[in-house]
Amino acid sequence: MAEKRMLIVPEELIKKIDDNRGEMSRGDFISFLIDSQMKQGSEDAKPAVQYATKEEVQSMQQDIKKLLKSFLDFIASYVMEIGKKPENGGFEEITSKLQELDKDSNSGSDKGRATIKWK
Repeated sequence: MAEKRMLIVPEELIKKIDDNRGEMSRGDFISFLIDSQMKQGSEDAKPAVQYATKEEVQSMQQDIKKLLKSFLDFIASYVMEIGKKPENGGFEEITSKLQELDKDSNSGSDKGRATIKWK
């Protein structure tokens, strides 16, 4: 059996305990309150929401541009493989967009670079 000790508290606190404890004993009620407060404290220690940093967002933008460039490269090569001839000026437009995307993707640094793995 646990050793019992005496705790001296203000009368108002005893009234609050008695008003809210229901069928529990005072000791059980105080133990319950301490346990629930400790659990709540450990949950508060975890960050609720995590935000992306500026570098992570910029890295994601660069990766999306690279992905878009590779997609456009694929589409252009696919169209040429099946023998469709691009419309007048269409091929030059695609080429200029690809070169622009290539410039944009090579201008940023690779710090904080995110990669996408395809399965």
